Amino acid sequence: MPPDLFARARQSLTIRSRIGRELLLLGTALLLGLIGVPLATWFVGNRILGPYVHGSNAHAGPMALLGDFFAGLGQGALSFWVVALGPVLIIGFVRLAWALINSRPRNKSNTKADPKLNRRIEPTVSKDRL
Repeated sequence: MPPDLFARARQSLTIRSRIGRELLLLGTALLLGLIGVPLATWFVGNRILGPYVHGSNAHAGPMALLGDFFAGLGQGALSFWVVALGPVLIIGFVRLAWALINSRPRNKSNTKADPKLNRRIEPTVSKDRL
């Protein structure tokens, strides 16, 4: 019965309204920007640049970086806010680019001049047309 259990759980978690989906996407992007990106920064920096130094602690962990990150957000530093809002800005940029690409006018001038271009072509199967 596990597939049925998973199907019921997925159906109960399915958000049917567009506003609900957008709020879930926004919340996920904000959570990723506030916690995921700084932790990923700590992980990559710790592997490439060496341990994170926090005051007199030469080997501070990821929570020290998160503490400094939230302190920077509280002080209003632009670089910290760009990191925190980065996923939201990326999603907005991708949506804007997609809207601009899809809203470009199609070349409809040729279809009005030549009615054959608008004609539907039905598939045929016969021995004579091979």
